[in-house]
Amino acid sequence: QVQLVESGGGMVQVGGSLRLSCAASGGTFSRYRMSWYRQAPGQERELVAAISSAGDSISYADSVQGRFTISRDNAKNTAYLQMNSLQPEDTAVYYCHGLWLRQYWGQGTQVTVSS
Repeated sequence: QVQLVESGGGMVQVGGSLRLSCAASGGTFSRYRMSWYRQAPGQERELVAAISSAGDSISYADSVQGRFTISRDNAKNTAYLQMNSLQPEDTAVYYCHGLWLRQYWGQGTQVTVSS
């Protein structure tokens, strides 16, 4: 059974940075396409960024392009989301997502950007 555990969330002021981590266990991490989603109160969960299993294909939502960077370290079974120039609209619960044959979700980590 694959488990994904996020960490690194917290509260930060506008313009600040945070780095989220997603540690995977119980599966072959290097086979999984990894993504970060977020869900703000009263809104649907949205895709923020995605990275292919080998890390050679990356995509971002328009709203975070140029500010966020997704990466992965297959040797450490961990995916990352570096978030810079954070804005109040980035406030949400951020979820790690893994996909290979089936999908897996982490429990989420809260990110709050205060003005």
